[in-house]
Amino acid sequence: MPWHQTYNPLHNWFLSTAIAALPLLVLMVSIAFLRVRIHTAALGALAVAVAVAIVIFGMPASSAMGATTYGLAFGLFPIGWIVLNVMFLYDLTERRGLFESLRQNLARLAPDPRVQLILIAFSFGAFIEGVSGFGTPVAITGAILIQLGFKPLHASGLALIANTAPVAFGSLGIPITTLEQVTGLDARQISAMVGRQLPFFSLLIPFWIVAAYAGWRGMLGVWPAALTAGAAFAIPQFLVSNFHGPWLVDPVAAACSIGALLVQLRFWKPSVGGRGSRVEAGLEQRSDNSDRSDRSDMSRSARPSALMATAPWIILTAVIFLWGTPQFKAVLDRTASPNVAVPGLHELVQRTPPIAAAGAKPETAVFRLNILSATGTGILFAALLSGALLGFRPTELLKVYGQTVWRVRYSLLTIMGMLALGNVTKYSGSDGTLGLAMARTGALYPFFGTLLGWLGVALTGSDTASNVLFGSLQRITAEQRGLSPILMGAANSSGGVMGKMVDAQSIVVASTATNWYGHEGSILRFVFFHSLALACLLGVLVYLQASVFPFTTMVVK
Repeated sequence: MPWHQTYNPLHNWFLSTAIAALPLLVLMVSIAFLRVRIHTAALGALAVAVAVAIVIFGMPASSAMGATTYGLAFGLFPIGWIVLNVMFLYDLTERRGLFESLRQNLARLAPDPRVQLILIAFSFGAFIEGVSGFGTPVAITGAILIQLGFKPLHASGLALIANTAPVAFGSLGIPITTLEQVTGLDARQISAMVGRQLPFFSLLIPFWIVAAYAGWRGMLGVWPAALTAGAAFAIPQFLVSNFHGPWLVDPVAAACSIGALLVQLRFWKPSVGGRGSRVEAGLEQRSDNSDRSDRSDMSRSARPSALMATAPWIILTAVIFLWGTPQFKAVLDRTASPNVAVPGLHELVQRTPPIAAAGAKPETAVFRLNILSATGTGILFAALLSGALLGFRPTELLKVYGQTVWRVRYSLLTIMGMLALGNVTKYSGSDGTLGLAMARTGALYPFFGTLLGWLGVALTGSDTASNVLFGSLQRITAEQRGLSPILMGAANSSGGVMGKMVDAQSIVVASTATNWYGHEGSILRFVFFHSLALACLLGVLVYLQASVFPFTTMVVK
């Protein structure tokens, strides 16, 4: 018989909510204020979560251990697998001195670092998000920004902030289609509603990241580029999401954004001034990476060509796009994709109303070892192709890979701990307790319901997982309050994208990609205000859509 979750175990909503939030509080305080190493903080918070699940929420110990094991395994594969292989590709390019050539080539194409930030972190990152996900965009764009000379804090934090607007349509629309499966709402209607919320922020984000990097004056110097990239993304995002569906929104919008910005750069140059100038922002940052450049295998006199410098990233983009297509994935999954039901957990936990509808099926827990179709495998394939192109011998590739594994060992441990923490939170029902606390906000529910999506992604690191956690609650609460369930379902996914930058998993991916592991507290402090401010702005928009004319006309009925 499945164990049934309870969401008020102490029979006092305030106390139950406070206890449910304890693991998250331990994690955030440890990272941001006590400056505990993040892998230690993650394991400590996991221990607290397991204790709360068993002692307070009454979760069977076998199920708590199953949830922990499931999270550890999922953290290693597929998420840790992505991070490891992105860093392997990065190490290969570094050893051949390609980053200096790439920097010079991009400097000729987009000389100003503010424009580089828009092009790489926002436009190119959105394309990668559209065909992949699971931290891939942050890992890739963070690594490239470091190669371009950005300081680790800026490369990490700004890559996280930029990876917001495309997230709801990431991985070919998986968050939206998953929300349909959980709630029974039509995916095309949810897509259309999300497409009437996020384009405002797609237009805003390029301005926002430049202002966060270069200040207000620095942002004014490149406002035409920010406007072009944002509008060229936002307009197709609205059109495709409303008139086609969620599947191709990001690839189409990102391609339009990249193309429009590249065309603009042929006829327009940014003005120099403020902290965003090339002299004050770009050249000063290169000093951080000068020692890395000196260690490259190639001398400056033997610097690789422009084609060779960009070839690994072109190969990576092509391979990720191929690996992201459903048809190719299906072929690989038919070849090898064993599924393992997690002992003590699979179909042994039952969500209950109001988090889930009455009679909902028990929670599944199946570990899918889709080793061939995993995004990380595609990245590994791209790295091996690039390594062969760059002249690495097989023994050299194996040596570099071993060194990469050693370098990211703590990052992998942290990601595993964070996914285990998220799983224990989910299967114990403490996430539901936190969600119900926000659902008890009366007329302000459209605002706080949006923040519920933010909380879900902050807890799990995934917009898809947040939709699974809180999708049913959003529909049930919306119907009880006479709101559109389409609006609140979409708000859960849209609000979730703003939580992506503060979840510990994404922060670890960013710190690893930028060779700044151990400084996750600094990254969290850098991005937290931006995450909360953007989430609140989105909450205000949803509140207006729910109750104030003419915003109510935007709501899909």
